[in-house]
Amino acid sequence: MNSEADRRSVSNVSALAQEHLAAAAASPHGRSAHLFVHDGPLRQTIVALRSGSELSEHNAPPAATVHVLTGRVTMYGSNGSIELGPGDIGIVPQERHGVRALEDTVFLLTAVTSTPLGGRDWGIRKAATAAV
Repeated sequence: MNSEADRRSVSNVSALAQEHLAAAAASPHGRSAHLFVHDGPLRQTIVALRSGSELSEHNAPPAATVHVLTGRVTMYGSNGSIELGPGDIGIVPQERHGVRALEDTVFLLTAVTSTPLGGRDWGIRKAATAAV
């Protein structure tokens, strides 16, 4: 990875976190986000939320995780909620869900926007199909 093209494909997540936490502090809505990886169905987005702000309920992609870099959030949906802190990785529920910042927070959202059969149970369906 020494070429100019290789260096352009590298993102510094720590720098993005600092940049977007500052942008969230300046935003009237208390949030900032930046999609920095868009490779086929893979998406990675840095999300910064000020304490008390939230991403209201929205639909889930076929597969996604939230990796908290700093701060604490509650991810909630109709089946309950889970609190995540620094270093925690939570699987985004396959339902409408929201995220609320319990303190100033930055997280990495990793999402897959399509799968071969459109859902998380791909491995199970694949095994069941192969057995037939």
